[in-house]
Amino acid sequence: MESIVYASLAWFAIPRHGLSSVFVIAFISATLLPLGSEPAVFGYVKLNPDQFWITVAVATLGNTLGGIVDYWMGVGAERVVAPTHEARSLRWFKRLGPKALFFAWLPAVGDPLCAVAGWLRLPFWPSVFWMAVGKFTRYMVMTALLLWIPNAWWVRLLRPIAGQ
Repeated sequence: MESIVYASLAWFAIPRHGLSSVFVIAFISATLLPLGSEPAVFGYVKLNPDQFWITVAVATLGNTLGGIVDYWMGVGAERVVAPTHEARSLRWFKRLGPKALFFAWLPAVGDPLCAVAGWLRLPFWPSVFWMAVGKFTRYMVMTALLLWIPNAWWVRLLRPIAGQ
């Protein structure tokens, strides 16, 4: 089992597999599994600053496709579990419609928002559009802000981890 874990980690090594790793990590992090994709996106852009936009686009695509999986999980859940009463938050979600999925980028609540959109049977393509807009905005802003932090700060931060 240990060798499988090490082999998996080696395969996902960012310098070796690059954008495919960014895509897979962004996809998995958009499902209901707890994984953050921002460090992978930032790390790849830090190593390859000339690929900022393509990296943001690949991460957005992977994360949006993961959100689509959440949406369809919500559609399936709606078939299995009938809602007994409509909560105030669901009424808000229905009133706002697919535009609510702009907030699919938020930590902790973003991925469940995609599932709720499927549960409520919000229109699919407008939902995907607003998911993608929110996720693109997150990756673009967060990565740009992290790139503005001087390298010396990152070196000081990582020195204890590197054992220096």
